Amino acid sequence: MKKLKISIAFVFVSTIIMAQSGVTITKIKELSNSDSKRLETTFKDIHQNPELPFMEIRTAAIVAKELKSLGFTVMTEIGKTGVVGILKNGEGPIVMYRADMDCNSVKETTGLPYASNNIVKNADGIDVPVMHACGHDVHVTWMLGIAKNMIALKKDWKGTLIMVGQPAEEIGEGADAMAAEMYKKGVPVPNYLLGMHTAPVAVGMYLNMSGDRMAGADQLDVTFNGIGGHGSTPQEAKDPIVMAANAILQYQTIISRNIDPQRATVLTVGAISAGIDNNVIPSAATLKLNLRWFSDKDRTILLDGIKRINEGIAVSNGLPKELYPTINMKQYVTPLKNDKDLVDRINPVLEKVAGPGKNLQFPPVMGSEDFPLLVKDYPKVAYDYFLVGIANQEVFQKANKEGKFFPFFNHNGDFKVDLSAIPFGVTMGTAALVEAFKK
Repeated sequence: MKKLKISIAFVFVSTIIMAQSGVTITKIKELSNSDSKRLETTFKDIHQNPELPFMEIRTAAIVAKELKSLGFTVMTEIGKTGVVGILKNGEGPIVMYRADMDCNSVKETTGLPYASNNIVKNADGIDVPVMHACGHDVHVTWMLGIAKNMIALKKDWKGTLIMVGQPAEEIGEGADAMAAEMYKKGVPVPNYLLGMHTAPVAVGMYLNMSGDRMAGADQLDVTFNGIGGHGSTPQEAKDPIVMAANAILQYQTIISRNIDPQRATVLTVGAISAGIDNNVIPSAATLKLNLRWFSDKDRTILLDGIKRINEGIAVSNGLPKELYPTINMKQYVTPLKNDKDLVDRINPVLEKVAGPGKNLQFPPVMGSEDFPLLVKDYPKVAYDYFLVGIANQEVFQKANKEGKFFPFFNHNGDFKVDLSAIPFGVTMGTAALVEAFKK
């Protein structure tokens, strides 16, 4: 009974506090819940029709159509397939909200009736299975629900709202591509930037803290050039596969012997591409690397170490300068560092939505996000990017009893968004935006 009284008091106080600002959490929840069936239909449609980075034509069309119908001024094909919706609602802050739209090259194994069974050609022309294994389908759905709520609440906030449907987050290029175009085309520079991401924790939980939250990242291809030949006469060739294998082992010493063990860094070789036939030594071998780091100093150590090892291998194999290994830098994403003042403003409102004790205090993760690159040229823009639970409550609790904290992981074929996460995320995002518009 005591616990019940505390809960009732908490809801009552929360409602009173929000009422003083012109809108109650209860009203936001009612708006979100009343729209849940429509949003479920949208979510299932996007989930069943996933699109790879810079191929989000269908998804972008859905975003553009929905925002136009709500009265937003809409711009399309920003950064190839990006969408921007702008709504001016009097004098006040300029607040940007971002949702990413692309999917993963992962085969879905959820068994859902609306599961993706699609096979598409990726950027290299290879047929791959695709699914939304990172929740970008619900990110888009949340944004569309939030946009509708903000229209319904127009009397309760003033300023300019910018909704961004961003392509190609998974390859770390979409935010950069949009930032290079949208401000030149008249999109106002925001005072605040907000966004949400799925987390494989129970619906009702969330993660929002200030400071470093996600690592910086680089993706690069290293190509070892050699001299091809017959497998029976290796002395007549310069074998790039052996060079690449040597490099893989040496790369691991960059972190273990050059970076402070208490500073988190990761170097992963995710793919090797070389040769076709059993009895042919190829002329080149390519390694696909992924780096994670939190400081520019550590990033420099990683990149310099890779270059030194590459050149050392070339020298030891007697290669001429023109055959030294080459590096193709494909992605660069800065660490994600939430603004303390903005987080301190947003968190009390999120707590009013979710209740006390639901903000999980996790350390920074080695995963990366290109979200901050939307405002990379405007360092004074404060941003807050928080995670929202999307796992079924019972599934999450079952995993906990089995000694696992997460029931599944992002980028896995079993990744599943519980439908109850749709109105919860819409409520969280709407409450955060209303708060951000306060002067």
